[in-house]
Amino acid sequence: MISNTSIEKVKTESGKEIGRQAQKSASTRKVIVEAALTCITKYGYANTTTPIIAKEAGLSRGAMMHHFSNRLTVIQAAIEYLHEKRLRAFRRAVRNLPKDTPQLHDGLKAYWKHVTHPLYVAFHELAVASRTDKDLAKILRPAQKAFYDEWYNLSYDLFPEWKSDPAALELAMDLVNTTLEGMAIRHLSLPGDTKREERLFGYLEKCLAALKPSQ
Repeated sequence: MISNTSIEKVKTESGKEIGRQAQKSASTRKVIVEAALTCITKYGYANTTTPIIAKEAGLSRGAMMHHFSNRLTVIQAAIEYLHEKRLRAFRRAVRNLPKDTPQLHDGLKAYWKHVTHPLYVAFHELAVASRTDKDLAKILRPAQKAFYDEWYNLSYDLFPEWKSDPAALELAMDLVNTTLEGMAIRHLSLPGDTKREERLFGYLEKCLAALKPSQ
């Protein structure tokens, strides 16, 4: 006869085993997703195939396909992971800004650090590829919208004085986004052109100051 204690022990051990398996599975999925982003950065989106991702992850293609049924599901998970990492990185940058009176310059530098992060290269590759890949576009565009919505909310928290003129803040954020992301793309092909970058920073600050609501 099996005692209640023995049954509970089996249940507990079974739960622990399931928990370990789930952790192992999640860890393997993370390795695959990070490998996919690395491959996108190294080889571009078009050349990031499942065999190449599996090789980068140190897994057989069969082992990888156990977690992701096809290339697109890997890419979808990679995009979700990428956008969450981008948001976390930007939140960290915002937290490190002066707490008393954050200046426009500080905010611009925080976003510049964000768009020059290695992860941004992967995002740029995906954004360009989505222009002609409808399946990729369906995945990427909602993730992009979620990112920018969160970015705008963080900007409201950082510069509460702009809340009196939401239209001006939206224009300012669009100006920052377009200018700095454009600069980041040029930075990929022309790195080290700091003199021009600083000149653009100065001009952008003047434009933002002109948009800032009067107290």
